[in-house]
Amino acid sequence: MRRAKISIIGAGNVGATTAHWSAAAELGDVVLLDIPATEGMPAGKALDLFQASPIMGFDSRLVGTTDWADTAGSDVVVVTAGIARKPGMSRDDLLSTNAKIVGNVAAQIRETSPEAIVIVVSNPLDAMVQRTFQVTGFPAARVMGQAGILDTARYRAFLAMELGVSVEDIAAMLLGGHGDTMVPIPSCTSVGGIPVTQLIGQERLAEIVDRTRKGGAEIVGLLKTGSAYYAPAAATAQMIEAIVRDKKRLIPAAAYCDKEYGVGGYFVGVPVILGSGGVERVIELDLLPDERAGLDKSIAAVKELVAAMDRLTAGS
Repeated sequence: MRRAKISIIGAGNVGATTAHWSAAAELGDVVLLDIPATEGMPAGKALDLFQASPIMGFDSRLVGTTDWADTAGSDVVVVTAGIARKPGMSRDDLLSTNAKIVGNVAAQIRETSPEAIVIVVSNPLDAMVQRTFQVTGFPAARVMGQAGILDTARYRAFLAMELGVSVEDIAAMLLGGHGDTMVPIPSCTSVGGIPVTQLIGQERLAEIVDRTRKGGAEIVGLLKTGSAYYAPAAATAQMIEAIVRDKKRLIPAAAYCDKEYGVGGYFVGVPVILGSGGVERVIELDLLPDERAGLDKSIAAVKELVAAMDRLTAGS
C-alpha cells in the first residue's frame, strides 16, 4: 500500500517537530521544505531525524529540501511558514508580512500538490487559513487551521494540574478564534464524565480559561527567545493522522463555516469530523446563551482580522 506523502513547509521548531512526531508515528513519508539563509538546514534536520529511525524503530522516509518539486503530489501539506512578531512590529506589519509569505506558499501548493489537504499553523492563524483558501482555490473541506486541538490540550492540561488527575480523564472543547477570543464550552467539559462545574468553582474556572487564552504568551515569557513548538507540533500530527488514516476524529479545528453558527464564510474554530476527505462535517452545538455570546464575539474578531488582511494585501 502506498504511504502517504506529507510535506511540511517551514523547517523551524514547529515544522521540524511536526516532522519528528509524524515520522515516529509512521504517518507517511515526510518532506521538510524551507528557504533558509543556510541552504542545507532542512536537509540536515531531515537526515538527522532519519538517522534516529534505526534506534527508535520507525520506518518513514525523510527528505529535507529547498526545492518545491520535491513536494509534488503531496497528500497533506502543513504550512508553518511565517515570522514571529518582533519588538516594534505592529499588528498590521505582522499580518501583512505573513499574509504575503503564506500567500506565496499557497500558490506553490496549488501548482505542485493540487489534490492536497492543507493544514495551516502560521499566525495570525484564522487570517492565514483564509488567505490559503483564497489563493489555492481549493474546496473548503481541504483547507483548515490547527489551533483548536492545541488550545483544548492546554485547557485540559491546566484542568488536570488543578484537580490532580490524569489528563486522559479530561474531555473538553474550545471554539472560536485562536488566542484571546477563544471560547471555552463548560457544557462540553468533563472529568471522568463529571461536569467540570461540579469540581471547580466558577471564579477559579475563569482563571484557568484565562491562562489557556494566554498559554502561548506564557511559554514565550518563560523561553525568552522562542515560542511553543512541542504541543503545536503534536496537535498538527494528530490532524495529519486523522486524515491519512481516515480516523473520523471529532476534534476542534479552524474550518470554513457559512451557514454553520451563522458565520457567513470565514474560518473559525469549531468541532469537525476529520478524515480522508479533510473536514467532512462541521458539528453544530446547542450552546448556552453565554457560550453563544462568546462565540459571536470571537467570530466578529476573526472577521475584523480578515478584513484588515484583505485591505493590506489588496492587489497582491
